[in-house]
Amino acid sequence: MVIGCALIPRLKLVAALSGRAEMLGKPVALAPAPGGPQVVGQVSGAAEAFGIHEGMRLGEALARCPGLGLVAPDSERAADAWERALGGLEEIGAAVESARAGEAFFEVEGLRPLWRSVEGVLSRARHRLGRAARLGAGPTRLCAYAAALGARPRRGPVIVPAGAARAYLASQPVGILRERLAGDWERAGVPDTLERLGVRTLGELSSLPPAAVADRFGKPGLQALGMATGDEQPLRPRERPRPLAERLELPEGCSGLQLGRALELLVDRLLAAPARRDRTLRRLRLGAGLAGGGSRGAEVVLREASADRARLRLALAPKLEELPGPASSLALHALELGPPAHDQPPLERSPKQRRRERIAEAVRQARAAAGRDAVLRVLEVEPESNVPERRAIFATYEVRRFSAETGMSGGETAADGYE
Repeated sequence: MVIGCALIPRLKLVAALSGRAEMLGKPVALAPAPGGPQVVGQVSGAAEAFGIHEGMRLGEALARCPGLGLVAPDSERAADAWERALGGLEEIGAAVESARAGEAFFEVEGLRPLWRSVEGVLSRARHRLGRAARLGAGPTRLCAYAAALGARPRRGPVIVPAGAARAYLASQPVGILRERLAGDWERAGVPDTLERLGVRTLGELSSLPPAAVADRFGKPGLQALGMATGDEQPLRPRERPRPLAERLELPEGCSGLQLGRALELLVDRLLAAPARRDRTLRRLRLGAGLAGGGSRGAEVVLREASADRARLRLALAPKLEELPGPASSLALHALELGPPAHDQPPLERSPKQRRRERIAEAVRQARAAAGRDAVLRVLEVEPESNVPERRAIFATYEVRRFSAETGMSGGETAADGYE
C-alpha cells in the first residue's frame, strides 16, 4: 500500500497573519489560547532558528528569543481554508484522513487508474492545493510524512519505495515524532525526553527493546516505537461532510445579551436549513470573529443527538462566555448529524434491549467527542499464555442497530458488540 501525505506548512500561522505575510520572515509564533495551556502554537522559520517549536512552553520560548512576536490565532479562518483544501483532495477521488489542519493522508493505490501513476496522483493533488503544499508518499503515515517534509515545491514530491522505507526512516531525527504525537501533552513530550537521553534518530529508537521503552514511557513510548518500525493502523478516511453551516455578520462588536440573541438566530437558521434533512445534531462547532482581530472556535458534543432549539442553545451558550472580547461575526457548523428527528422508538422494549440501546448511544457519544479509538473492547487471544501482553488485545467496539421486532440485525447474535 502506498500512502500519500499533503502538508501545508504553518497553515494556522499564515491564516492568523492574513495580510501581513512579511512577518513570516521574523521570529513570530501563535499565542496560547486564553484559558488553555501556556504553550506557543505554530512558529515561523526565523523562530525555529532559535530552537522554538510548536508546543514549547511560553516562558522557555521567550527566554530563547526575547524578541519573539506573538500573534492571536484565527482558528475559524484556518479551519475554513483547510476544509477547502480537503475538498480539493476529495474532488480528485482521494479518501482523506486528517487529524489536524495542514496535514492530510490518503491512499494512492486506488487513484492510479485515474491518474496513471503515483507521480500523477501527487501532481493532481498539488494542482488542487497550490504551490505552497508539500507532497510525499510512502508505505506508512510516518514515512509519507517524512517524505512530504523533505519535499520542496520546485523539486516535486518525494516518493519512498516500500523496500527502502526502513532505511529512510532510520536516518530521520526523532524530533519528527513531535508533530505526529501532538495534541496530547504526555505523548508530545516523548521526543524531547528521547533527545535528552541521547536517542537522536528513529533508527536508534527502533533498536531499543520494547520492554525498556514501555517501562520508561508507557503506551506513548510504544506508540512512538511502532511508528519508527513501520507498525501503524490502517487509514481511517473521514466521511465527507455535507455543507451545513450558518454565518452571521454583526454590525459592530457584540457581547452579552446581543450575542445571545445572535446565537438563537443561528440555531434557528441551522435547524431550518434544507440540507439538514430532518436529521438531529450531535456535534457542532461555534466560531466567533473577534472585533479586536483573530477568532475563536469551540466544539460542542451533545450527550444525545437532538434538534430541540432550547437544548442546543443551552449547550452552546456557555461557549460565548469564554470569548475574550466582543465578536464581529458568529458562525455555527454542524460537524456530525444524528438519526432523523422524527424517529419514534417502539412502545414496548425489554430491559435487555433498553440496556443495549443505552450502551450503543454511550459509545456513539464517546466517539463523537474523542474519536473512534475512544471505546475499544478486550479480545482474548491466548488466555493461557504466561506473557500478559499475549493474553488479550484491544479491538474495535462495533455498534450495531437492532430491529424492534427481534432485537438483532443481519443474523448476528444479540451479544455481538455489546456483551
